[in-house]
Amino acid sequence: MSSKHLHDLELCGKPAGATVGRVCEGCEGRCVLCDSFVRQMTPARVCDECDFGTLRGRCLVCGKDGAADAFYCQECTLLGHCHDGCPRVVNVGASRIDQVYQAKRQNRAAKAKSGR
Repeated sequence: MSSKHLHDLELCGKPAGATVGRVCEGCEGRCVLCDSFVRQMTPARVCDECDFGTLRGRCLVCGKDGAADAFYCQECTLLGHCHDGCPRVVNVGASRIDQVYQAKRQNRAAKAKSGR
């Protein structure tokens, strides 16, 4: 699940701190931004808020327990994406949750309309 391919995912984007982010076993070896498996180059640094509390040590992409350090690929490094801020995905599945609540709202409106 890459933030480059799924446009409804948002990144944190706050200024990166000194801590290197983590990725799970499923995301290990991939670039944090573009899912490339080649030439892992620059460590992905996260902001202080994303490395605090329950988020500490979690995967930057999916939120599972982190197993390895996260890296940007050579292309993302050369394009300067490693300087764009914290790469943690903030709203995993938010569009799915929005769809559930929207369907509930429509059902309530339909029941209220038919009940009159």
